[in-house]
Amino acid sequence: MNYSPFRNFKYDLPSALVVFLVALPLCLGIALASGAPSLFSGLIAGIVGGLIVAPLSGSPLGVSGPAAGLAVIVYGAIEELGAYPTFLAAVVIAGITQMILGALRAGVIGYYFPSSVIKGMLSGIGIIIFLKQIPHAVGYDADPEGDLSFLQQDGHNTFSELKFMLDSLSPTATLIAVLGLLVMILWERPFMKKLGFTTIVQGPLVTVVMGILIAMNTTTIEGWILTSDHMVAIPVTEGMDGFLGQFTLPDFSAFLNPAVYTIGVTMAVVASLETLLCVEATDKLDPFKRVTPTNKELWAQGAGNVFSGLIGGLPITQVIVRSSANIQSGGRTKASAFIHGALLLICAYAIPKVLNMIPLAALAAILLIVGWKLAKPALFIAMWKKGQSEFIPFTVTVVGIVLTDLLIGIALGLVVAILYILWDNFKVPYKFDIKNYKAGEPIRIEFSESVSFLNKASIQRTLNTLPNGAHVVLDARNSLRIHPDVVEIVEEFQVNAATRDITVECLGFDATVSETPVEDFDEHVLNKPKVKVTGLKKLFKGK
Repeated sequence: MNYSPFRNFKYDLPSALVVFLVALPLCLGIALASGAPSLFSGLIAGIVGGLIVAPLSGSPLGVSGPAAGLAVIVYGAIEELGAYPTFLAAVVIAGITQMILGALRAGVIGYYFPSSVIKGMLSGIGIIIFLKQIPHAVGYDADPEGDLSFLQQDGHNTFSELKFMLDSLSPTATLIAVLGLLVMILWERPFMKKLGFTTIVQGPLVTVVMGILIAMNTTTIEGWILTSDHMVAIPVTEGMDGFLGQFTLPDFSAFLNPAVYTIGVTMAVVASLETLLCVEATDKLDPFKRVTPTNKELWAQGAGNVFSGLIGGLPITQVIVRSSANIQSGGRTKASAFIHGALLLICAYAIPKVLNMIPLAALAAILLIVGWKLAKPALFIAMWKKGQSEFIPFTVTVVGIVLTDLLIGIALGLVVAILYILWDNFKVPYKFDIKNYKAGEPIRIEFSESVSFLNKASIQRTLNTLPNGAHVVLDARNSLRIHPDVVEIVEEFQVNAATRDITVECLGFDATVSETPVEDFDEHVLNKPKVKVTGLKKLFKGK
């Protein structure tokens, strides 16, 4: 497969247009939710995510921009620091910190998240997107786009919003959303895909154009008029000077403020974690199953945040909503992310008034499709079939994300997944069933290739249940590494075995404790002989 941007331009350009339409309201909404003094700061972050991060990144399909997960941190940081230029200095510090993390190869952290948690994250975000867009689809726009938290800024929550919207239904918005959904569903049908123009003119673009036309033709119908509150709201300026005036420099004197560094490092850690999680999720969605170099991604995100902070933008992460929209729209290379950034820049300067004619209901229809594809019922069925050790962490992650926020939901899912790992290590690897034991038969316990401290509980339990007078064979001949805690358990058992008339035979160990008669046990303990278990050089090779 040739992944050259030029050879895949016919796929990347239409996809970039869809990502642009998805990113536009999200950039503005996240800026509003973050308490930024200008909504343009969100667009700056989106532009930088496309034009700066995409070329530096190794992610073929990831799209970066302002992240909803940072909105609360940004809101509090701006209030604490007192001025937006001071906050921009913290964004620069965050970027430098991320670049250092990339250089230190901290990107490996992303590989330690279980697949069940990553899939739960995708489904949880899909459900949130779907639920959050329903009010926008019917013309209730009290909560800004991009707010993914359960508790909303308008005083409601994700579910109560669905009740309050019933008092403010807009027939025009609802019509636009319903027709948009029908268009995009139709575009996905096999017979439509056979038509050449559908690969160039995407369903979301048709939805947006149709939404504009419907809104324009209902301005004289009482009860059907869409006000500016129901439209995209890009700041409009006159000329190049007015446009450039929306960019803001950081307060360079703020770099002497210790609070700036505290907030900067905090944002760097959270942004890096969100990015690594998104990278894992995006790679799983990639139809070509390419693997993103995570250290390079951290460095690219850091460079983007430095640049964004220097020109007045919000902090940046790789974002799953835009990335999944890119994948679902057929994007193949990072050219689509770059083009989406270019479209944000060009359109924000050249045609802001045209963009402000786009109904939020049309964009809500696009995001409803994105959310549905991320949280298809088929995925829940597939996870159920994998068993409870996969399904329960997956479900906890989904519920946690929907009822709290992204990071808390992932943390809950990760804790449950780890508990399953600990439980499996406790109950499975080293088991002795005393009910089926036949006196006189040797009991063989074979150690695996790598025995970690997670195996301590199961080994200790097994040794404690061995019957008195038994002949036990501890076989470590196939082991390459044994944790010191496990070695200590074996040493203590060899000493304790003398009190229980247990014969211990160790294979693959350097030395064993001599058989100690029970009657000599007190003297043996008092003398405290050094017990050395075998193969330490072999077992710890490479550690």
